[in-house]
Amino acid sequence: MITSTILGLLIPFIGTSLGAACVLFMKNELSVKTTKMLSGFAAGVMIAASVWSLLIPALEQSQSLGKMQFVPAVAGFMLGMFFLLILDTITPHMHLDNSVEGPKSNLSRQTMMVLAVTLHNIPEGMAVGVLYASWISGNTTITRAAALSLAIGIAIQNFPEGAIISMPLHSTGSSKLRAFVYGVLSGIVEPIAGILTILAIGIIEPVMPYLLSFAAGAMIYVVIEELVPEMSEGGHSNRATIAFMVGFCLMMTLDVMLG
Repeated sequence: MITSTILGLLIPFIGTSLGAACVLFMKNELSVKTTKMLSGFAAGVMIAASVWSLLIPALEQSQSLGKMQFVPAVAGFMLGMFFLLILDTITPHMHLDNSVEGPKSNLSRQTMMVLAVTLHNIPEGMAVGVLYASWISGNTTITRAAALSLAIGIAIQNFPEGAIISMPLHSTGSSKLRAFVYGVLSGIVEPIAGILTILAIGIIEPVMPYLLSFAAGAMIYVVIEELVPEMSEGGHSNRATIAFMVGFCLMMTLDVMLG
């Protein structure tokens, strides 16, 4: 059980690291069209994961509440969105379009770009951690395969995300090695968030439906705030929409087949 859990927590981080490694082998920066398609793909994966892997299990675990079983899902979802909203407000970070959000700071452009991706990765690490914590606790609505499917799905969408952060860093002056390291560091928060969630299993087990939906809300916030604008602004939005469809269907398939 311990080995499976550690591997599951590391899978999304490995996906980010492999994506960041693209900067070591690719000569040119990712095109706008490619970046939009990758953003659309990631958005599709995250929305499907939020619904099938998090919100539906949260509702299933609240059946004892009868007609009020929606309460934990709604409350957790809203708290998750507000949590990311607060982090987004208090953390200085820079988006791919060079727009800066958060309080004023003297941080470098590279650091703020890494912080932007790190904010995305926090809810993903929490989501994987919550599922593994639920499986460890013996919850019958969450299986190891379900937790693994979410970890694999997030790793798949993390691969292009790693490239999206490392390639622009290199184009703005960072060496390939430094850009790769920054890309890897942006993903290390995922296993950390997952481990912290599992360590708190004794406390979180009674409120598992709230935490599942909390992670879903946080992930949806990232999709709405970051990924949808990146995939839809300007041209090539049709390709990004198709990539969204592919990502959504892939994650849904993984969850149904493995979960």
